[in-house]
Amino acid sequence: MFWVYVLRSSKDKKLYTGYTNNPKGRSKEHQSGKVLSTKFRGELKLVYLEACINKFDALAREKYLKSGRGKVFLKKRLKYWYKEEVQK
Repeated sequence: MFWVYVLRSSKDKKLYTGYTNNPKGRSKEHQSGKVLSTKFRGELKLVYLEACINKFDALAREKYLKSGRGKVFLKKRLKYWYKEEVQK
């Protein structure tokens, strides 16, 4: 099983989308600064996780979520979470 995930940076509030077959291990890599693309983004919070049957589906889903339509999908999917974040 593969997983597509979205992290939100506490520093710049931007989203980072990726995929993995080991979500816990990948999360530790992000948090410890071992991933170059998120190394300087401060603390990262998991905001979305989706399971995929195989690597090819996960790659396709990751690509979609990084596209313009995918970002719109995420905003709609996470609209209540975004409302709570704004109120904090």
